[in-house]
Amino acid sequence: MEFFDCFDALRGDEITLRLIEKKTGDDDVPPYYYYDIIENSTGEIAGKISIRIGDNRHSYYNGHIGFEVKPEKRGHGYAARACRLVLPVALAHGMSRLYICCKKSNIASRKTIEKLGASLLEIAKIPKDCFFYHEGIEDSCIYKLSLTPDA
Repeated sequence: MEFFDCFDALRGDEITLRLIEKKTGDDDVPPYYYYDIIENSTGEIAGKISIRIGDNRHSYYNGHIGFEVKPEKRGHGYAARACRLVLPVALAHGMSRLYICCKKSNIASRKTIEKLGASLLEIAKIPKDCFFYHEGIEDSCIYKLSLTPDA
């Protein structure tokens, strides 16, 4: 897979995504870009976001986008803004849809994902053969975000 240098920093009005790592992936984890979420007004790190490129057998349950915002930085919409900033990365790699997942009990993440326009496909148990499965893991909300009209 070819990585694009033009995605090393993605700037929005309130946040900038600064690339931490690009990795080619393996059988369990597809290639990905991993970013710090930086507040433009303070220069502080508010959280992190990753976008995984392509599909493998874990993509449906683990999602293509993963995000986390520091507890003291929550409530400002940084996760949704960061998700929107990484969408061009997916499009540049020919992706027409993304799966975005979160724990069933994570209401804040569910609201963020729904705010993006994603549709809930199902609430599912994580299969035991998924690399991130562990006993007692909570059911996962699996959303689909269409990036193109035909997705």
